[in-house]
Amino acid sequence: MARGKLIVLTGPSGVGKGTLMRMLLRRHPELYLSISVTTRTPRPGEIHGRDYYFVSRAEFDQMVANHQLLEWAEFAGNCYGTPRQPVEDQIRQGKWVVLEIELQGARQIFQSFPDALGIFILPPSMMELEHRLRHRASESEEAIVRRLERAKTEVGAANEFDIRVINDDLELALDQIEAVLFAPKEPLPETVAV
Repeated sequence: MARGKLIVLTGPSGVGKGTLMRMLLRRHPELYLSISVTTRTPRPGEIHGRDYYFVSRAEFDQMVANHQLLEWAEFAGNCYGTPRQPVEDQIRQGKWVVLEIELQGARQIFQSFPDALGIFILPPSMMELEHRLRHRASESEEAIVRRLERAKTEVGAANEFDIRVINDDLELALDQIEAVLFAPKEPLPETVAV
């Protein structure tokens, strides 16, 4: 049986991680996306069990206490985490598991899974990132400002990852991610500007 693989995809809020992930999964349904647990309120169109497992803070705290999460972090006033059991089961079965998580969680994963492949998605610029966050129109001004401040720190940590992809064009960014995952015959540049 082929050995499972853990792939960690991260980047600042608003950089397009979720959109890239959905596109990647449409093209490669053999990948297993780990669904995160969160205490935040669902955004319009998000479905429990498909986008996230939406839980109360008390339920989340119980999962942390019971070591049911591989990683967890508090971000913009809400908690996010990766359920342990499904990820470990899929890797044991030889599947490639993809985590779309925040920087703090990615760092925790790299401590437990040092062989995980880290992919960091960068915005073309901070100005473009701000435009994307405001265009979502799903958060308060205070939340947007918090996300932008955190994004500056996160972008500074991009060099902790194996591969960095600038998301200026979704199709090109997706092509670069696919090249990293499915055609690693030749060494790839660490930063791919698209």
